[in-house]
Amino acid sequence: MNLYQSAESNIRKTWLLLFVFLILFIGIGWILMYVFDEPIILLIAVIFSVVSSISSYWFSDKIVLSMAGAKEIAKRDNPELYRIVENLCITTGLPLPKIYILNEEQPNAFATGRDKDHAVIAVTTGLLAKLEKVELEGVIAHELSHINNRDMLLQTMIVVLVGVIAIVSNIFIRISFRGGRRDSKGGALLMVVGLVAIILAPIAANLIKLAISRKREFLADAKGALITRYPEGLASALEKIASDPSPMRKKSTSTAHLFISNPFKGKEKKSFFVRMYSTHPPTEERVAALRGMKI
Repeated sequence: MNLYQSAESNIRKTWLLLFVFLILFIGIGWILMYVFDEPIILLIAVIFSVVSSISSYWFSDKIVLSMAGAKEIAKRDNPELYRIVENLCITTGLPLPKIYILNEEQPNAFATGRDKDHAVIAVTTGLLAKLEKVELEGVIAHELSHINNRDMLLQTMIVVLVGVIAIVSNIFIRISFRGGRRDSKGGALLMVVGLVAIILAPIAANLIKLAISRKREFLADAKGALITRYPEGLASALEKIASDPSPMRKKSTSTAHLFISNPFKGKEKKSFFVRMYSTHPPTEERVAALRGMKI
């Protein structure tokens, strides 16, 4: 991937994601309409997909912050953290984002928001307590890179859309056991196709989430190092974060891909399949890439 891929590319990907979601959801609605011979199902699918898409764009950041238990702070609450964020924002030319704190011992951080003017950086109390200043600067620069690249909108919307697909698919599967239109071989076949689509939809959505997240982390690492001009700061921070044994109390598979490091500690090395479906690239690869940079 080109390390200098523009934010406009991510905007296109965001709209493409919404388009794919709308088509997928409406397609499932059409299949179920035929299977159960209920035209209103398609209408409900269209309305629900549109409402979900709009909600994911405007409110996904608030949903994520609520799920994480994050609280907004003012400059007087942590002047040192604010100075670091302000200085790095001046370097990148970004507006100052809102800053949130998660009361968690595990060192970690994430960015969210729909654009650079409505951005949020959230860090844990463990991150502030356990990292040196240069390491904290590296983490903040990484998150600002997500904001600058418009990654946070794409990844935050995925939380909502994947969750909606999973929930609705589960509902439709339960409904399908009631039986549907079986007056012909075509109807029975279509019902089978519908069930397969409903089962595969959340799996496909999660694979998209994982692929996007892993690529974005490498890019944000590189650009974060370019912002601070000190790759070792972020490399050292990633090593400390990965090796810290502290659990995160409020963690969710839905939001894990947003964090700079997987909040589910110790599960990445269990098997090939766990690594394959991990939301983050291996820390060793990220650190090696950073230490191989020449600035």
